[in-house]
Amino acid sequence: MAFSNIENSEKIEIIDIAIVKNDEFENSKTYQETFKTLSDEKNEDRLFNTQYVTEEEAKELLQEDKIIGYLIVEEEKPKVIIQSSGINETIFKYVTEEITQNEEIVNTLAKSEIENEIKAGNYQLDYEAIYKNVLEMAKEQEVKVKDTTSNHLSYIMVEFYTLIAMSCLYGGILGMVAINQNLANMSSNGKRVAVSPTSKAKVILSSSLAGYVAQIIGLAILFIYTIFVLKVDYGDNLPFILLLGAVGSFAGLSMGLAIATVLKTNEGIKTGIVISVTMLGCFLSGMMGITMKYIVDTNLPIVNKINPASMITDGFYSLYYYDTLDRYYFNVISLLIFAILMIIISYSSLRRQKYDSI
Repeated sequence: MAFSNIENSEKIEIIDIAIVKNDEFENSKTYQETFKTLSDEKNEDRLFNTQYVTEEEAKELLQEDKIIGYLIVEEEKPKVIIQSSGINETIFKYVTEEITQNEEIVNTLAKSEIENEIKAGNYQLDYEAIYKNVLEMAKEQEVKVKDTTSNHLSYIMVEFYTLIAMSCLYGGILGMVAINQNLANMSSNGKRVAVSPTSKAKVILSSSLAGYVAQIIGLAILFIYTIFVLKVDYGDNLPFILLLGAVGSFAGLSMGLAIATVLKTNEGIKTGIVISVTMLGCFLSGMMGITMKYIVDTNLPIVNKINPASMITDGFYSLYYYDTLDRYYFNVISLLIFAILMIIISYSSLRRQKYDSI
């Protein structure tokens, strides 16, 4: 609920800027065309509300806070003048830097094209035609990003993904309860199970299965709430997201089984450890700060390779960032391997447990 409307409040509004319309700006088609496009009122995604003024007028507008900054081209170099720092000012500077880099690429390509024409013996050059051809070449070299959803992946979706991962891993509490209810040193029910002729493996398996069903029901309610109440858009990948959630819940349940069997302590401490491990995993996967996942992946990549929360969130990201499902299935298989290892640890620990008296 806390994240449901945060993106609307953080949405970037059209930025008021000014451009000093001097001779150098008039001679730069790159700056003219780019800012014209970014300021076009017919463009739904326009970024700027641009005024073309003199330098004196630009200074006055900035002083009166009617614009966040202005651009002036001097000695063939653009200068962004601002009087405070903020998101809008940063965007303005970033866009200008990108235009400058693109213009440098165009100029380099144009120079190379002219040199090639001269080497070929063509001294009557149509510079305007060459420039237009280079612009077309530059456009063709642009990286094209495929958008696989009806809306672009927003940064707030990262938060939802880590929340889903946390919900999956909290299934570990159900796994812990399933084990504790069948351990003679943890509950009265466990004492009865220990002395009963019923196979303990069957009892624990049935208890774990019941916990998993309860976890899946809870996960289904979570998705229903986020989709129909919070209006979260999971795009066209919802079936894959549900599958990943189901596998993630299985991994969380198995983690709880392992913690409950390995640790010889009371239920309160076990619960605290399950919660701590879950929260630490979510923290490292980017829940409390999106950049944390990048920091961990860069400096200690092995940590997130064995972190189930990171496997879940990474599986979600891969659905949006990659054209194939290879990385998605890699994370699903990694979660299954993690779950199987936890179950093996649980089974080995349970087999070694013996009681002198009950």
